[in-house]
Amino acid sequence: MKFIKYYLLLSLVFLMNFSAFSQTRKQLENQRKKYKSEILKLNKLLFNEVKKEKNALEALKDINRKIDVRNKLINTINLEAKLLTNEINGNERKITKLNKELKALKADYAEMIYKSYKSKSQQSRLMFLLSSQNFYQAYKRLEYTKQYTQFRKKQGEQIQVQANFIKKLNDSLFYQKKVKDTLILVEKNQKNEIESDKKNQESLISQIKKKEGKYKREIQRNAKEERKVAARIDKIIKEEIAKANRLALSKSKSKTNKTVVKKSSSFILTPEAKALAAKFELNKGKLPWPVKEGIVVRKFGKQPHPTFPGIIINGTGLHIVTSNGSNAKAIFKGEVLNILVGSGGTKNVLIRHGNYITSYNNLENSFVKKGDKIEVGQDIGRIFTDKVSKKTKLVFVLFKNTTRLNPASWILKR
Repeated sequence: MKFIKYYLLLSLVFLMNFSAFSQTRKQLENQRKKYKSEILKLNKLLFNEVKKEKNALEALKDINRKIDVRNKLINTINLEAKLLTNEINGNERKITKLNKELKALKADYAEMIYKSYKSKSQQSRLMFLLSSQNFYQAYKRLEYTKQYTQFRKKQGEQIQVQANFIKKLNDSLFYQKKVKDTLILVEKNQKNEIESDKKNQESLISQIKKKEGKYKREIQRNAKEERKVAARIDKIIKEEIAKANRLALSKSKSKTNKTVVKKSSSFILTPEAKALAAKFELNKGKLPWPVKEGIVVRKFGKQPHPTFPGIIINGTGLHIVTSNGSNAKAIFKGEVLNILVGSGGTKNVLIRHGNYITSYNNLENSFVKKGDKIEVGQDIGRIFTDKVSKKTKLVFVLFKNTTRLNPASWILKR
């Protein structure tokens, strides 16, 4: 009985430890899969096409990104392998201890069987009962023989349970060793890939240093162009807000000062628009991405330039690279507020959701027109693919009235 309690306690402790390890290892396994998936996506979206003219600055940024993800993958593999080593060592100790216990249990059982065999004859059992001094003693002796038989049976079952448990531990140990061997192989492959990437990285850094002035001027020129585009969008949004407010007031026959309306930077919301804005807010962090698949290559807000220290770049929204031929998709239902045309002929579709506006910039063409009602996931337009870099990039911006918000806080995390 003591052995059974001990065995059950040992099993419980093992399962609890295994569960705790598994939970942590499961998280690491999911993280490893995520990084592997990200590397595949990077290769597909940033390195799949052969560029006609290689922009060393852009190429370096892409290489650095891939090296960073590979390093994260290797760190995750190392943590996972360390946990597996702890599990394997723990299992080996448990198996050694259980085998000793099983050996002792089998020896004890064999001795008991031998003694039982020597006194097994019906005659000796009958004599054992008949030699009782009274009926009560005979009854007790009969009960004893029954209990002895049950004990033998139970001990045999204990041996079987113990043997099965050891087999399961051995199977688990074998699987863990295979997983660890696979992880070591993956880590080795990733290190080889990083070495190859670093050679490309060094070559690109050398090219950039030779033309550093040229690249810095290019960055400043692009930043100036982006500021002009942002200012134009801000102006259009303010005009659209004023126009929408005038329309809302004319319908409500309000005597609000027209000058105040013209200078207003916030939408006057109808009950329907207010309800739509409330639903938009309730979906913060759960809104779908504006592309089927993509990688954010520039985040929202001010950030240091990835190559040149001291240069600050500003992201008005999210710059998302996606696959060639992809369409931009509406992240929420609303109405097309306006469609702007850029200097290079690319389009920017603005969709209003109450007092929120989503902007889908750098479209080759648009499938919608001003005033159209839009549903969640609806295709807005084909995203432009740069003929030189071969990158298909959407600039996705989010406003509340005239204030820019970080779209990453509103869409689902990938």
